[in-house]
Amino acid sequence: MFNDLVLITYVLGRSATTRLRERVGGDRGEGVISTAIAVLIVAFLGAAMYVIFTQILTDSGSKASTQVNNIGGGG
Repeated sequence: MFNDLVLITYVLGRSATTRLRERVGGDRGEGVISTAIAVLIVAFLGAAMYVIFTQILTDSGSKASTQVNNIGGGG
């Protein structure tokens, strides 16, 4: 799933770059466009990692709380 999203992002970025390059008629803005695409990809990866990390911490916290409650209530 994640690899598919990265591939789709890459293909869309390259096709947009190609269309823009054809309109401008040269390679003048290629560095700026490539940098913008790289920034978008890194931002997407960062957001995905944040969501995954938050979910892992939430699950771990609830499991730890359950175990502490079980230990405290067993006596």
